[in-house]
Amino acid sequence: MERFSRYVLGHRRAVRTVLVLLFVASGGAIALLIPNMTEANQYPGLPAYEANQQIVDTYGTGGYERPFVPVVTLADGAHVDDPGVRDALGDAFAAAGAAAEARVVSWADTGDPVFVGDDGRTTFGLVLGGPVERGGLPGSALGEGGQLTDLIVDAMTPALPAGATLQVTGLDPLATGADAGGLNVPVKLAITVLAALVVLAWAFRSLLALVPLLTAFVAVPISYIGLLAVSPFVTVHETTVIMLPLLGIGIAIDYALLVVARWREERARGTVGDEAVHAAMRTAGHAVAFSSGAVAIGLLTMIVLPVPLLRSLGIGGTIVTATSALVSITMLPLVLSWVGRRTHGASVRPSRLDRDGSRQWTRWAEGVVRLRWPAAAAATAVMLALGAVAVNLNLDVPASDDLAASGLGRDGLDTLRDAGLPSGVVASFDVYVPPGTDPDALADDLRALPGVHGVAAPDADAWRTDGSAVLTVLPVEESATAGGRATIDAVVAQVPPGAMVGGNATQQIGYVQITYGTFVWMLVLVALVSYVMLARAFRSLLLPLKAIVMNLMSFAAVLGAMVLVWQWGWGTQAVLGIQPDGAIGTFVPVTLFAFLFGLTMDYEVFILSRVREEYDRTGDTRAAVVRGVARTGRLVTYAALILFFSFASMASGGELDVAIFASGIALGILLDATVVRSVLVPATVVMMGRWNWWLPVWAARVLRVEPSPLAPRATATTSGPVAERVSSPPRAR
Repeated sequence: MERFSRYVLGHRRAVRTVLVLLFVASGGAIALLIPNMTEANQYPGLPAYEANQQIVDTYGTGGYERPFVPVVTLADGAHVDDPGVRDALGDAFAAAGAAAEARVVSWADTGDPVFVGDDGRTTFGLVLGGPVERGGLPGSALGEGGQLTDLIVDAMTPALPAGATLQVTGLDPLATGADAGGLNVPVKLAITVLAALVVLAWAFRSLLALVPLLTAFVAVPISYIGLLAVSPFVTVHETTVIMLPLLGIGIAIDYALLVVARWREERARGTVGDEAVHAAMRTAGHAVAFSSGAVAIGLLTMIVLPVPLLRSLGIGGTIVTATSALVSITMLPLVLSWVGRRTHGASVRPSRLDRDGSRQWTRWAEGVVRLRWPAAAAATAVMLALGAVAVNLNLDVPASDDLAASGLGRDGLDTLRDAGLPSGVVASFDVYVPPGTDPDALADDLRALPGVHGVAAPDADAWRTDGSAVLTVLPVEESATAGGRATIDAVVAQVPPGAMVGGNATQQIGYVQITYGTFVWMLVLVALVSYVMLARAFRSLLLPLKAIVMNLMSFAAVLGAMVLVWQWGWGTQAVLGIQPDGAIGTFVPVTLFAFLFGLTMDYEVFILSRVREEYDRTGDTRAAVVRGVARTGRLVTYAALILFFSFASMASGGELDVAIFASGIALGILLDATVVRSVLVPATVVMMGRWNWWLPVWAARVLRVEPSPLAPRATATTSGPVAERVSSPPRAR
C-alpha cells in the first residue's frame, strides 16, 4: 500500500481528475438506474411462487395476498336462513368485492355451512384482494394492505340486514404495525450523518472530523456507477438502491477513520510531510484493503442464494464496500498530503492519544490480559447463552395470538372463535386447477383431508375461466402452527400433476426451504475464502480460524437477542414503540449473517493487524495485545458507534420487517464491538500465546507470504523491558 500511495501522490492531478469525473458521472448513473430497478419480490422456480403468479395472471386476484375476513353478526334472534338475509348478505359481500377489486366468497353465494357459526347468526366471507406491490425485504410484511379494512366496511355496511354488525379480521387487520411508506431515506441519512459528525468531532476534536465524511460523500455516489454496470446482468431491487447509502456511509467513514487516525499517530512520532501519509497507508491502508475484502466476501456470498432480491443486496453491498475502500486509498492520501502542507500541523496538532494511545484502553487491555481466563469464560457464557436462545427462532408467518390484542381485527377474530369457527380461515390459500382437471372432484378430495375446514369452489367467472379454476382452501389451524403446516403439506401432496398450491404461507414455507437449504453452502464458501484472506493478512494458521469461529458465535448470539426482542418482546414496546408479532422475517437470519460477518470482521482486522504489527516489533504477545488494543480500541468503538447509529436510524420507523432487520444489524455491531472485540479477542490471543503467529513454510508458500515459524516458548511469554530487546521476525511485504 505504501507503493500505491506513492503512485497516487506522484500522479496527483490525474487521480484527482478521475475522482472528479467519477463523482460527476455518478449523478447520471443514479438517473439511469432508478427507472430500471424493480420493486417486485421474485422467487423463480419456487412452486408456490409460480402458483401465485399463475393465479394472479389468470384471475387478477388472490395468490400471495392474505385474505381479509369480514365477520357479520346478525341481530338477536335472526338466522342466516331467514327470508331476505341471504340476498342482503350477497349484496354486501358483492359490494366489498367491487370496492376492493377482489374475488369474494361467502355463505351467500355458496350456501356452504362452513361459512356459518354454530349459532346460525354469525357468518363470514373471504375477500381475496388484487396484487399489492410488495417491495422491500421479504418477510411477513403484515399491515401493507391494511387500508382495505375501511374500504370493506364502507362498502358493506349500507347493504347489511337491519341490526347486523360488521367486523373485519385477518392477519393484516391484526398487524401490530403498518407500512409507514418506506424508509424515508433522506431523514435516515440526515440522522446517520449527524450522529457520525458528533462521533468524529469527539474522536479528532479538529477539522479532520470532516475528512471521513468527505470520503463517504464521494464514495457512496460513485458506487452507483458500479451498480449500473452490473444491472444488465443482475436484477437490481429497489431495496438495494435505498440501503446502499445507509450502509456505504458507515463503511466509508470507518475506513477513513482508521487511516486518518494512523496518519495523526505517525505525525506524533515525528514523521513529517508525505512520509506520514505513506506510513499510514502502509499500515492502516493495508488493514483497510484486507478488511474491505472480508466485508465484500461476506456480502458477495449472497449470490449463491436463489432469490433475486438477496442477490441484489449482496452485490450492492459488495460494490459500495469496494468503492469505499478504493476511494479511501486514493482520495485520502491526496487530502492528508494537502492538509499536512497547508497547516503544517497547526490545526491538526497530534494529541497525547496519538502519541501514547488511550490510557483507558491500555488499562482495560491490561485487565483483560491479567484476568484472561475468567474474562474469556464470562464472555463466552454470555454468547453461548444468547446462542442457545436462538434455537427458538420462528421464521413462520405470525400467528394471530401474537398480533394485536385489541381493535377491530381482534374483535372479529374473537367473534369467529366464539361462534365455533376456526381461526385458520385467516390463513386460507388458493389452489390453481389447470384445464383438463375436474375442480369439483378435486375440491371434494381436499375437503376430506385432515385439517381442512372447507374448500370454496364457486363456478362464477371470477373462479373459472378458459377451462381452468381456482379453489380456496380454508384450514382449521393457522399456518403458523404445526397443524397448519401439516395441512398445507397434505394439500400439496393431494393435488394432481399440473395443479399448483399457492398462498402466502405456502410461499413463505418454500422460501425458507430453498434459502436455508442453500445457506449452508453460503457458510462454507464465506468461511473458506475468509480463512485464506485472513491467513495472508495475519500470517497465521490459527488466528483466522479463531476469527471465523468467533464471528459464527457472534452471529448465533445476535439471533438469540433477536428472539428476546422481536419474538418474546423484551423491552421492544418500551424502547422502540413497536409491538413485536412473535416471528422474525424469513429473510433476516441469512441477510444478517452476510452483513454482520463482513462488518464485524472489519473490527477483527483493525485490531489484529495492529497486534500483529506490535508483535513483529517486540516479539511479545502480551505486550502486543495491550498496545494493539490501546491503539485501536477507541477507533473500533467510534467505528461501531457510527455504524450502530446508521442502522438504528433504519429501525426507528417504517414497516416491521425493516425495523427487525436494521435492529439486528445494530445489535450485532454493538455486541461484537463490546463483548467479542473488547474481551474475547484480546483474552484468547494471549491464551493462545506463540501459536497465534505460527505459519509454517509450506503454508506460507501456498499463501505467497513470508513464513512465521513457531517462536521459542520463552519468547512468547516475555514481557516488560526485555520484550523491547527481542529481535523482530521479518516483516511481510
